Amino acid sequence: MILGVGTDLANIERIQRTLDRFGDRFRNRVFTEIEQRKAERRRDVPGTYAKRWAAKEACSKALGTGLRMGIAWKDMAVSNLRTGQPVMHVTGWAADRLREMTPPGHEAVIHVTLTDDHPWAQAFVVIEARPIASDPAESASGT
Repeated sequence: MILGVGTDLANIERIQRTLDRFGDRFRNRVFTEIEQRKAERRRDVPGTYAKRWAAKEACSKALGTGLRMGIAWKDMAVSNLRTGQPVMHVTGWAADRLREMTPPGHEAVIHVTLTDDHPWAQAFVVIEARPIASDPAESASGT
């Protein structure tokens, strides 16, 4: 069952201007150390930050709050699997909100996809509630 959907479109040039103007103050307020290390290793540093900015905005919308009601930027963080697939991690108030909106007997799964085409970066987030299998044989057989 779908619990929430969010999307956001960020302007890479705007993120570049913000990085130029505020530098570490901006990076440290919005992005985790892992996100910063990832972005700083990339050829397109502002594009990488813009995609993660958009993902955080999209996640906050999927949580049904936007960036209000106590969610902090760093409560949402994007990392990548070895395959390159982006993964959203939530902590703090965002994790509390996710637990609150997840029905009993279900686990929440956050799906995220990122894309960019200069000057735009875009993210989509879908939060899914999956039933928790009570019998290990059920999950193995798919029934």
